Amino acid sequence: MATKEQGVHASARASLAMLPWSYPICASLLFVGVVSAFFLAFPGVDLWTSHLFYQSGHGFFLRHDDALKAFRATGRIAVIAVVAWLVVQLIIKLAKPERPSYVPPSVTLFLFSTLIVGPALLVNVLLKDHWGRPRPNAVDLFGGDSPYVVVWRITSYCATNCSFVSGETASAFWLTALALVVPKPYRLPVALVTVIYATLISLNRIAFGGHFLSDVLLAAGLTLLVIAIGYRLFIAHPPGWLANDRLEAGLTRFGERLHRRERSDAEPR
Repeated sequence: MATKEQGVHASARASLAMLPWSYPICASLLFVGVVSAFFLAFPGVDLWTSHLFYQSGHGFFLRHDDALKAFRATGRIAVIAVVAWLVVQLIIKLAKPERPSYVPPSVTLFLFSTLIVGPALLVNVLLKDHWGRPRPNAVDLFGGDSPYVVVWRITSYCATNCSFVSGETASAFWLTALALVVPKPYRLPVALVTVIYATLISLNRIAFGGHFLSDVLLAAGLTLLVIAIGYRLFIAHPPGWLANDRLEAGLTRFGERLHRRERSDAEPR
């Protein structure tokens, strides 16, 4: 009986231990589902929000503001800066394989994989290039020649780089993944800064007539879903072959092989 009770308690403890990592995934899925249902039921909210930044005869007038255009450019710069740092520290590790990585390999893999799967593949390759949703500035209500299309409806009104969903919002919200891997004292400040920054980038895209409100909300939700899954897979509960110590050892061996090959090539023949 005691053994059976111990097994039940152990199972319950394991379930509770998994709950914190399951919750963000479920919450992200719920967010995407609720936002989708809301805008399918009330599509006028999309049009009303975009209309706030539209003037007849002037279009989406804020898109010509130099300060806002410069702010928009920082989104790409921020992502490139993070990627560049990850690449540089990998090069340093391979150049000096005997030294520990500046960034744990599991963190590097987590950040690279979520960027590739989320903003790159899911958002820019799958959705933006295949759903055909016209951008607000291409919709007839805002001076264009295409009809408004609701979320998740596939059409042929736009051929490529379309409105659904926002790629720049996805990239900006990917930066929130940094809050999960920086030292604990910095996690809350980094989370606040990156969420506020990503929100402002998203508002910028709406103000420019580049995306509807639903585009940026769903881009944020889908990106956070990818981050939540990636964190559980690479950081919280990685399989043995993705454990950080095994990844570190693999990088060390690879760097050592590169050095042996360089010495071999440098020897006179």
